[in-house]
Amino acid sequence: MEARLNVMASPVAAKAFKHIIAAGRALAESTVPASTRELVMLRASQINGCAGCIDMHTKEAAAAGESAVRLHLVVAWREATVFTDAERAALELAEQGTRIADAAGGVTDEAWANAAKYYDEAQLADLVTQIAVINAFNRGNVITQQPAGEYQAGQIH
Repeated sequence: MEARLNVMASPVAAKAFKHIIAAGRALAESTVPASTRELVMLRASQINGCAGCIDMHTKEAAAAGESAVRLHLVVAWREATVFTDAERAALELAEQGTRIADAAGGVTDEAWANAAKYYDEAQLADLVTQIAVINAFNRGNVITQQPAGEYQAGQIH
């Protein structure tokens, strides 16, 4: 499989995507645990069907020590017993924030209040930004059909 388009070959698109990449890198400074951020990015990418980001974030999480069981169960996090309450709150926020077009009203007050029990205001801002950034990457990758499978942990980060 080959991508439909190399957006980095376009001066305007490349400039825009470099800003999105920089936003993603800035989130590494967040006090939200890196494992939680990887789980959030993986879940959003699963919902959006972004093979490239699923490939990347599964491998990055595994390289950082995330267990195969937890990675496999992200797709069914509600029924899985391997996630903390804080991780569940972040995954719920990611899911509702990703499914804005599907959900009447977007993120519910209940989901927001639940996340606020575990994350302070700065961390909530970081999670919202992380969700927005991964959704931007997902959309670009899905539209251009970026292939997956070749990513190596540490390649981008």
